[in-house]
Amino acid sequence: MKYFSTNKQSPVVDFKEATILGQAPDKGLYFPETIPMVDKNLIVDIENISNEDIGFRVLKPYVGNTIPDENLFQIVSESISFPIPLVKISDDIYSLELFHGPTMAFKDVGARFMSRCLGFFLKDEKKNVTILVATSGDTGGAVANGFYNVDGVEVVILYPSGKVSAVQEQQLTSLGKNIHALEVQGNFDDCQQMVKQAFADKDINQHLFLSSANSINIARWLPQQMYYFFAYKQWQDKSAPPVISVPSGNFGNICAGILAMKSGLPVQHFIAACNKNDVVSIFLETQNFIPKKAEATISNAMDVGHPSNFTRILEIFKQQFQELKSNLSALSVSDEATVETINSVYSLHQYLLDPHGAVGYFALQHYLTQHESQKGIFLETAHPVKFPIAVAQATGKTIEMPDNLKQLMQAEKQSILIKPEYAILKDYLLKG
Repeated sequence: MKYFSTNKQSPVVDFKEATILGQAPDKGLYFPETIPMVDKNLIVDIENISNEDIGFRVLKPYVGNTIPDENLFQIVSESISFPIPLVKISDDIYSLELFHGPTMAFKDVGARFMSRCLGFFLKDEKKNVTILVATSGDTGGAVANGFYNVDGVEVVILYPSGKVSAVQEQQLTSLGKNIHALEVQGNFDDCQQMVKQAFADKDINQHLFLSSANSINIARWLPQQMYYFFAYKQWQDKSAPPVISVPSGNFGNICAGILAMKSGLPVQHFIAACNKNDVVSIFLETQNFIPKKAEATISNAMDVGHPSNFTRILEIFKQQFQELKSNLSALSVSDEATVETINSVYSLHQYLLDPHGAVGYFALQHYLTQHESQKGIFLETAHPVKFPIAVAQATGKTIEMPDNLKQLMQAEKQSILIKPEYAILKDYLLKG
């Protein structure tokens, strides 16, 4: 498999080079030249196939010959070494729980897959790589955990000060060693813009080998397809594929799901469940994509005003707006509705949602009221224990923190507070 840049100004590369580079030299995102169709037997017999084998068969065409089959199978196995259950909430709504990994967030799978791919590619290289990543919450912890102590890799994480939960902050600031956290006095878009400037800075790139672990990196983005195949494996009525609602910030996760659908996975429809950062919702109404400054919400990992992965979604549909709109809808959900959803779902079903899952649930429920014959899945992308204030506000309940998180919260925070100025980041990177 070869990959081209969405800006169409860079040479095509293979999976190895795209993973190491992260972003194309022309600042576009790498995208596969073709979308491989999955074996129909995989779909027909999916209930009898192990998750490890499903993941291997889905990802093999994208990886090609850059990683031997036995190594790729091992990487997939290590990336999904925890449960990913589909849980019934009501007769027509199911939750795909993606929070059973080490950092209790959906990004564990992609971060673990990418770190192991990069470790494989670098084992015979003589150069070190600096992973530079911006996070609105969960990416930082997942990347920190996935790359901790990986030889030849230094990780620099930028996160917005005061705009991530206490647990999220501890997960990305408490490890030390090769993990470095920069606490930015701004929002996620400020962090992302500084990262993009660094990648475009020829001076920095002469001194450092930079790569990214955001979902702009194909090795972070592509393995997220596995969630959707695992959901379908557990879906009871194969004759009526599910509607899938995905809490969406930078749109990497839902983009992977749409890619899975395009490769042959049965899905009725996708819903991009957004908070009040509604750039995509407006686009689907007006065909005008107008990035704007991100606004802070209680579903903080989705506080993105310029979702970079949406360009990949446009590429999947070859810029055909009507086809895009027939497969994807979007709904913007307020904080008030999010809190009320957490409360009502807990009261009615004794199921505790985190704020991001609540946005996904609300959007799905709203869609199903207009399509009464259909049933659906929402993605529960993080454990509610990571958002105790929002949960307590909604339910009046205090969540008992697991022992491993209690230990984490007692660890020393290691971060450097900086202004949202690129010159400061550049100076930090060059001084090492």
